[in-house]
Amino acid sequence: MKFLQFILYFCFINVLTAQNKPNILLIVADDLGWGDVGYNGQTKIKTPVIDALAKQGMVFKSFYAGSTVCTPSRVSLMTGKHTGHTRVRGNVNWNETGKPIDIIAKDITVAEKLKEAGYRTGVIGKWGLAENLDEGKPNKQGFDEFYGFNTHIGAHHYYPDSIWINDVKTRIEGNNFKLKEKHYIQDNFTDQAKSFITSTKEQPFFLYLAYTTPHFEITVPEDSKEPYKNLGWPIRNIKHHRYLHDTNTHVSYAGMVSRLDTQIGELLDLLKNMGIEENTLVIFTSDNGHMYDDLNDEFFNSNGPFKGKKRDLYEGGLRVPFVARWTGVIPQNTTTSHRAAFWDLLPTFCDLAGVSSTKDTDGISLKPTLLGKHHQKKHDYFYWEFNEIKGPVQALIMGEYKIVKKYQSPTELYHLKTDVSEQNNLAIKHPNMVKKMEKKLKKVRYNDPNYPLEKLNQTYD
Repeated sequence: MKFLQFILYFCFINVLTAQNKPNILLIVADDLGWGDVGYNGQTKIKTPVIDALAKQGMVFKSFYAGSTVCTPSRVSLMTGKHTGHTRVRGNVNWNETGKPIDIIAKDITVAEKLKEAGYRTGVIGKWGLAENLDEGKPNKQGFDEFYGFNTHIGAHHYYPDSIWINDVKTRIEGNNFKLKEKHYIQDNFTDQAKSFITSTKEQPFFLYLAYTTPHFEITVPEDSKEPYKNLGWPIRNIKHHRYLHDTNTHVSYAGMVSRLDTQIGELLDLLKNMGIEENTLVIFTSDNGHMYDDLNDEFFNSNGPFKGKKRDLYEGGLRVPFVARWTGVIPQNTTTSHRAAFWDLLPTFCDLAGVSSTKDTDGISLKPTLLGKHHQKKHDYFYWEFNEIKGPVQALIMGEYKIVKKYQSPTELYHLKTDVSEQNNLAIKHPNMVKKMEKKLKKVRYNDPNYPLEKLNQTYD
């Protein structure tokens, strides 16, 4: 009798645990700056849905992307490692070989871990980690469903003539990327996300929704431009051999961000109407700092108080907006100064799903912070490296100090608590701190012949 009671109790606990596993909706914008959203001080671009999401959940004031460009940042997100340990540390051909490097079968992704916990997994939008269309493809990396772009460059047109549906490249009827005709791909992403959510039954889901907004090219349908026309904004036109930008890109950029905001609202409404809002963790963030705003003549102030933007390892290139909402679980209208990064999300999701994390993650679960607890473990350091055009750059944060080490240049030292804009280089005043942190730099990365800390010869096409 006691044995039977034990079995029934064990089954009850397992059912209860399965019911408590949250759905996870991870929304990642592309090249959206920290200052491009209203809750971070944006005044020109309207983002009412994202701002409301911030009030409904928790805002991380010091959250960092995995890298300062798309591909390595997304690898960090998927594998829970910083760029001193990831297989991919740069975009497309920026490595010693000059050929694309992808993640491979033995790289364990967050999707593979969540499948162990019984999740249905999907990725919609920009994957960008399968340039060779081989082991890096989403369906080989733990995702049940895929609708989007396997490759990096392919994701940068908003009216593409084809898209990947799982393992099949499929034509989008009527689309012409040169004429910007018919289906704006971000709308397709939203529709596919709705379909994935509504078709998931009797198991929790993990949906990685990787919008390409507002990455170049700067273009958006006319209805999203209307609120920003006739405001007297200065005209900015950008010419580029690869991207087919709209004319008057200030208006289009604002329209892109606001359209993204509206689309997120549609998804949040769906969760509410389906009655699963209270069992869904929604996270909104960006893959790196902004690209659009001209730092010499800022219009949107896309980087807020921070120095730099995309392709910089200053705060403007790395610090990104981050909001987490789990209705009834995460305290509403709260902020945290806990410093965290992309590589923390894999162990966090594993912790919430009740499955062990990967052994070699650089991340730390954010579950205590999200639940409003006070026993959150902190990182000893944060590390990034990046190598394009001007040669390798490394950055390291320890406590409130940050160093930026550029190729063949003196190391820069900043105290982030008192100088978040990184204006006051303290390297000369604190040589011992510089020495200590430079010593740490040598220990926190694996030497990879594909990513030497020397200048590469690759160029942009």
